[in-house]
Parts: sequence; C-alpha cells; structure tokens
Amino acid sequence: MRPSRQPEAGPELLPTAQAILGRANGENFPVASRLLPKALRRDLLALYGFARLTDEIGDGDHPPAEILAALDWLDAEIDRAAAGRARHPLLVAAGDTIRRHRLDPGVFHQLVQANRQDQTVRRYGSFEQLVDYCRLSAMPVGRMVLGVVHADSAERVAWSDDVCVALQLVEHCQDVFEDAGRDRVYLPAEDLALFGCDEADIMAARPTDAVRAAVALQIDRSRSLLSAGAPLAASLPGRLRLAVAAFAAGGLGAADELRRRGYAPLTPGAGTDIGRRARRLGSLLWHTARLAGAGVNQPAAAIAPVAVTSPRASR
Repeated sequence: MRPSRQPEAGPELLPTAQAILGRANGENFPVASRLLPKALRRDLLALYGFARLTDEIGDGDHPPAEILAALDWLDAEIDRAAAGRARHPLLVAAGDTIRRHRLDPGVFHQLVQANRQDQTVRRYGSFEQLVDYCRLSAMPVGRMVLGVVHADSAERVAWSDDVCVALQLVEHCQDVFEDAGRDRVYLPAEDLALFGCDEADIMAARPTDAVRAAVALQIDRSRSLLSAGAPLAASLPGRLRLAVAAFAAGGLGAADELRRRGYAPLTPGAGTDIGRRARRLGSLLWHTARLAGAGVNQPAAAIAPVAVTSPRASR
C-alpha cells in the first residue's frame, strides 16, 4: 500500500528533465529506436524519463528519510499525471502517455516501490528473492512498453517478464562494485556462499575468481531467461519486431562484454573505450538479427547455457 502523505520533494533530489533524457544514449539498450514512428519514440522516451528519474531519486546521495519523502512525492505525482495535473516535466510527458494509451498507473507505482525497497533491503538471500525484487524493478518496464504498442497479451507479457528480469540481472552484474559503494549487493547470498565469495572483496571492488564465478552464474541465468523470452520480438510486426529485438540484444551485448572481461564487473568511474563501443555495436547488430528471426516455436539458438526457472512459473 502506498503512503497516504504527499510531501513535496526538495529540488536537490530532482534532476532536470534534460539531464535525465541526456543519459538515454548511454544505456545498454536502444531507448527509442529511430526505426519507430515519431509518436511511439516520444512515448518510449516518456517512459524512460519516468523510470530514470525514479532511479535517480532512489540512488541519490541523500539521507534515507529525504529519499523516501521524494519517493512519496513521486507516488503522488504519478496519480496527478494520470489525472492530467502533473507538475514535473517528465511526469507531464508520462501522464500524456498514460492517458492516451490507458496504461495502468499501478506499474509506475511498482517502480517507485522498488526504489523504496532499495532503501531498506540491501541483500538478497536467494535468486528467487532477487526475482521477486525484479517484479517491481524490471517487469513493469516491459509491461509499460507492451501497453504503449497495444500488444500486451498474456503470452507476450510472460515473455517480456523473462526478458526484463534478464536485463536487470545483466545490469546488476555490470554494476556489482558500483552498487557495493551504496552498500547494496544484488548477487544472491547463497551464490556467494556456493563459490566461497567473500563480500569484503565485493565491497573493495576486487574481481577475485569467486566474484567472477558468482557473476558468471547470473549471466548464465540471464541468457536462459532471454532464451525463454526470445519469441517476444518475432511475435510483433514490422519495425516493432526489430526495435524490441534490439532492446533484448542490448542485454546480450552487455553479457558478451562481461564474458570477454572474464566476468569482472565494471570498475566505478571507468570510461568507455572506443574498442568496447565498437564491440558492443557489432554484438548488438548480431543479436538483434538473431532475436528478430526467433519464432514462437524456435527460440534463438545457443543463448541459454544453463537451465533456470522462468519467473512466469511462480506466478
């Protein structure tokens, strides 16, 4: 249940719309592919702006009480957006998208709840617990996108959930050391114990063999989930098929880069070299082509090196 109070957030917790949207080109996935019609790109950027603003508030360097107050404000702003009364420019845009496509505001509130949970839950004991967190932090994004393109059948939502959890896992693996700087560890404790991984190495940003093994397991799981969700792109028509395939392919490209690095998480503050960008582009194009051609009865081959239970199995 959402809090009833609706405090105003201090301006220091609210980045500008320009700063938020300026980050779109640095994501693992194409936020609003130019393959898509202008109106749809506008809607996707509105969804991205809301999701990134939510994460920026949740990850801010402010006392937890201030962050929670800002998230309370954001919850109230979502309701104002759905009613056409939003105040923040990014929520004005999101509200227009919500109303035109009759999106469920509840999925927007779920993203806020994920960031609220980040303020109090900093470790996950099992993979299943981490997937439960992804139900709030990742699955709603795919459901928003399917709602915008009016393709939100139960089957597509299930595929989308698998893809979104996979992308979240890859992001967690990239950012193990950065997250540790916020005292958050998204690698499940049971996996760390399995490989004898000392959390002190994570907190000190030391990519030991045990850290790499724990990361590799999560990447294997992400590939399995991407395989389970591979039919999503091919179930969609025309340019939308390529755009959604590119979205999932971004995760596979990031997974490829982690494998090339020996599953070492990224070092906080490290720049992106030209070679890495070129490899990621080539990988993105390759995986997009494969995923766009993966039929409902023919998932993309060789994505999944290990078996993992799909999140849909526990609904």
